[in-house]
Amino acid sequence: MIDRLLGRAELKERIEELAEEKRHLERRAEAEEERRSDAVADRQRAEERVNELEHRIESLEERLERTEGTEESIEFRRVSDLRGSRVADALGRFRAVESGDPEGLLTAFVPDGDAVPSSVAEWFGDRTRLVRRAAPAVVVADDTGAVSAALSPPIAPEPFDRWSDRFRLDESWFRPTGRFAFALVRSDTFALGVYEGDERVEFEGFTSDVKEAHSKGGFSQGRFERRREGQIDDHLKKATAALSEVDASDDPLDRTIVVGERSVLGEVRHLADTTDVSDATGKPREALGDAFRDFWTTRLRAI
Repeated sequence: MIDRLLGRAELKERIEELAEEKRHLERRAEAEEERRSDAVADRQRAEERVNELEHRIESLEERLERTEGTEESIEFRRVSDLRGSRVADALGRFRAVESGDPEGLLTAFVPDGDAVPSSVAEWFGDRTRLVRRAAPAVVVADDTGAVSAALSPPIAPEPFDRWSDRFRLDESWFRPTGRFAFALVRSDTFALGVYEGDERVEFEGFTSDVKEAHSKGGFSQGRFERRREGQIDDHLKKATAALSEVDASDDPLDRTIVVGERSVLGEVRHLADTTDVSDATGKPREALGDAFRDFWTTRLRAI
């Protein structure tokens, strides 16, 4: 009654009405904000989709231009991997080619795509791009166009190019010749063979206990890594000692070839004439055989 007499009841009702209106407006504002957020998100998604479609359109247009353009797509006529007797057969066929013209046959070693000799570029013209793709490779061609190929040699010679009456294809670039050492070095496996031609006459191999993964619990990650690195260092010291010993043997070697994991090759590179990456795994003797076959593989590309 007192509130009514003093007009406070009316004020309280008005306050409640205003409070309710405020809450309503706040809900509307929140809803509007959500709608704006949704609109922004929708716009962003739409813009992303537009960009994606534009990229796809550009890609398709480029493909269409290549298809409809005047420039002919150039690819190798044939690609094959040769091993063992097939390498010998292919080399024999190329060597059988002779020219009555003392400058009728071109041979060149192209070490990489940025080092194509002018003689090769002038002869192959538009097909020079294939030579770049094949590099490092020994390239052969004759001035009639009957012979045109690139061979990837396991042993890279010094860069050269020449026109002659015969192709220059040294046996030692493509096949195991003479007396040499061939080793496989991994972080936990070592295998070493001494070969006379393709026949292995000596063998040494061993594996080391190297932790492969950090088990849960026990050593901390840092301590585990230090222990693993120490195990690898010990393994590589044994491998280095074996390579040094065979290099210092009474029977001289023509060369030493070492293949294996990229991460450890640097530790033994100073003891090798040639190095290459190999993913051969397994027991030392079997892994060495696999690595040997893979290394003495020649890829032949018909251009």
